[in-house]
Amino acid sequence: MKKNAFYAQSGGVTAVINATASALILEAKKHKDIGKIYAGKNGILGALHEELIDTSKESISALESLKYRPGGAFGSCRFKLKES
Repeated sequence: MKKNAFYAQSGGVTAVINATASALILEAKKHKDIGKIYAGKNGILGALHEELIDTSKESISALESLKYRPGGAFGSCRFKLKES
């Protein structure tokens, strides 16, 4: 059974964050046991508010181009989860 992956970024939105997202998503696509790859809109807040971006719908070339784009493609936040 395939499992989905989730990516959320935090901190300053820079081109480096986009390069990391690109590498992570492209690598995850290589694994046959991973189904969809979601990114949280504005970091972990996307998961908490169920605002997920299905990166599986994007072409390889679009995902590769992320590393050349300024800013944060998926947004970011500085939200801290409370300890339980």
